[in-house]
Amino acid sequence: MLVAAGGKSAERRHLINTLERLGVSYHFEKEIEDQLENMFSAYDHENNEGYDLKTIGLHFRIFRQHGYKMPSDVFNKFRESNGEFQESTTTDVMGMLSLYEAAHLRTHGDDILDEALVFATTHLQSIVTNLSPTLAKEVVHALKQPLHKGFPF
Repeated sequence: MLVAAGGKSAERRHLINTLERLGVSYHFEKEIEDQLENMFSAYDHENNEGYDLKTIGLHFRIFRQHGYKMPSDVFNKFRESNGEFQESTTTDVMGMLSLYEAAHLRTHGDDILDEALVFATTHLQSIVTNLSPTLAKEVVHALKQPLHKGFPF
């Protein structure tokens, strides 16, 4: 399936995420690394304009988890000219959750991600009581234990 996704690198990254979250990625380590290497080398040529916050957050997290030097400025498209994150992103719960998870892979000097973590945490905490029970449970679990701190990659 990973190879069959062909040229659709966004679909392959989603599949890699699914395999990792299911805990079966160790069966496909070589295939995953080969795919990520190919996708990362081509990533400069991809246009992020068509991607939403959830997708860019996932791409960022997957690449960083696997040791690729993904620049944090990919999140600039979700910031206002004054540097603040766009208020409109707060209505995208899955996007905020993806931003929150991505921000946990920040390194020294990733100011954008430092701000993103505070922004996402604050907004997720404030909306959790208004979410469906299933989504609220996912958000609460993420706030207690981000993916990056929960299992090996």
